[in-house]
Amino acid sequence: MSRVNPTPAERKFDEGRLMQVLVAPIVSEKATQVADKSNAVTFKVLQDATKLEIKAAVELMFKVQVKGVSVVNTKGKTKRFGRSVGRRDNIRKAYVMLQPGQELNFSGEAA
Repeated sequence: MSRVNPTPAERKFDEGRLMQVLVAPIVSEKATQVADKSNAVTFKVLQDATKLEIKAAVELMFKVQVKGVSVVNTKGKTKRFGRSVGRRDNIRKAYVMLQPGQELNFSGEAA
């Protein structure tokens, strides 16, 4: 019997694409506070990544269960570099909430 809404693990995503969705983890004071408060990990992701793709990518790469994903688009700031004016890139951040008892290990060691 098939369900109406399959989970992201059951849904078929291109594995090569999922490996590119997560660009880098964001390590900052705010990201650490969010991690302590709501068991969430912050990632920089591709501009066109969807919440379902992000969830599937985290579950595939880190073997954890994801509770939810929140996404924030941040516009790049206009900055001066000497005489010329430039612009930083736009950033898409994903706050990935993990199920209780789950944690991410970036060091690559088995827990």
